[in-house]
Amino acid sequence: MINPETARKVIAAAEKKAAEIGQPMNIAVVDAGAKLVAHVRMDGAWTGCIDISINKAFTLYALDIATKDLAQHSQSGGQFYGIHATNHGRIMVFAAGISVKEGGKVVGAIGVSGRSGVQDHEVAEAGAAAIH
Repeated sequence: MINPETARKVIAAAEKKAAEIGQPMNIAVVDAGAKLVAHVRMDGAWTGCIDISINKAFTLYALDIATKDLAQHSQSGGQFYGIHATNHGRIMVFAAGISVKEGGKVVGAIGVSGRSGVQDHEVAEAGAAAIH
């Protein structure tokens, strides 16, 4: 289960990676109920990405699919085309919403937003790798 202590570990690892690549980010962690446990907006991170980071984490846990993968299936003609308009607009189809696992079991998710999808995803992966 993701509690505040675990969420802080995930966020700390993600912040470290964001600092390494020189990109301030918004980092959100949700629990197994897709409820926000913690969020950090690094100094200089875009305020417009706060909700995006939270919703990326929500999307992963709510639909059990990484947002990077969902993006591929949500294009015109894809099986999830239009899904971004569901759930009161909370579904994100941008990279960097990924699962957080403990003991091989998904216990929550991390969502990162602030720069390119590749950078966001890299930071999210670093955060998720902080626990096992």
